[in-house]
Amino acid sequence: NHAASMFEQKYASREDIDAAMRLGCGLPMGPLALLDLIGLDTSYQILDTMYRQGRDRLHAPNPILKHMVTAGLKGRKSGRGFYSYAEPGSPEIVADDHVAAQDASDASVREVNTVGVVGSGTMATGIIEVFAKAGFSVTFVARSEDKVAKVIASIRRSLEKALQRGKIEQDAVDAAMGCITGTTVLDDLADVDLVVEAIAEELDIKTALFENLDEICRPGVILATTTSSLPVVDLASVTSRPGDVVGLHFFNPASVMKLVEIVDTVATSSDVVATARSVVSRIGKVSVHCGDRAGFIVNALLFPYLNDAIKMAEGNYATTDDIDTAMKVGCGYPMGPFELLDVVGLDVSLAIQHTLYREFREPGFAPAPWLEHLVTAGYTGRKAGRGFRSYA
Repeated sequence: NHAASMFEQKYASREDIDAAMRLGCGLPMGPLALLDLIGLDTSYQILDTMYRQGRDRLHAPNPILKHMVTAGLKGRKSGRGFYSYAEPGSPEIVADDHVAAQDASDASVREVNTVGVVGSGTMATGIIEVFAKAGFSVTFVARSEDKVAKVIASIRRSLEKALQRGKIEQDAVDAAMGCITGTTVLDDLADVDLVVEAIAEELDIKTALFENLDEICRPGVILATTTSSLPVVDLASVTSRPGDVVGLHFFNPASVMKLVEIVDTVATSSDVVATARSVVSRIGKVSVHCGDRAGFIVNALLFPYLNDAIKMAEGNYATTDDIDTAMKVGCGYPMGPFELLDVVGLDVSLAIQHTLYREFREPGFAPAPWLEHLVTAGYTGRKAGRGFRSYA
């Protein structure tokens, strides 16, 4: 239902919504393709029944579902729904008038050969490795020489493991390591073509960094943030080049996950979006494009689902084990919602849910009380040894 709303609002294309959830969450099928498979008339009836019983606005069927059903667009069984099919009942998707055009397809693409990465954490380290393996010259900035050494050692260890498993050749390992330069001096990024910020998820720290990057980097350099929850426009607004600022939301671990959400603000230039798509393709990732609002695509669809699961268990409707089993066996999800929450971290999940609630002011997005109580008690998931479940 949320995905249908995203599509109706033209926040993202049907292809990008579905690709984001398949690649970002490991779902076997995107939500819009799943609605087509279930049948839009059936989906409408289920949502309407849920709304009538619970009066939760989030379950009220999105108007587009009713409009499509009225028009005879019921999904695969009618040959047309969110997608068009070769014939009624066929799983083969065919081109139609709604095929998403590549964003900014007529825009020029800026030359990007050198990349700067700011940060030394897990995400930053993965991003450095990805760019180096793709042949980009990468300069990364860490706060100390010790952290520089740890990043380089971590990347070397990752590449050595890939070498031992036959996923990469020794020449490729040597080439990738040869592309990486570590430094503790931010001004060393003066000559790069693209800077990717991957530091702590705190607005004050990020805005200070973007102010510095704006002064250090030459005109035309693209400044990208990996933020997963903060407004990209807040970072763009502290620079003299808001058109050159874009979101590049990688997923953890960056060296493995194929998805990158490209997030443009109201000020981002079309050639910056086109360049971001080109760069993401060159590093072997799949990009989806969306606007600058809380949660982007994946988190905006994922976390309300997780919050609903908590409320379901909280209301003694079903146990956490049964809910997890139902979603894994019944829907083919790689992890149940409570397994996933414990892996992500309940504190991180709570922060994202708060962000969604503040942005959309939707009562149903208010964090489940049980989640807040667990975080207050320090039970933040696997990393703490206890979350919805206890760990050895």
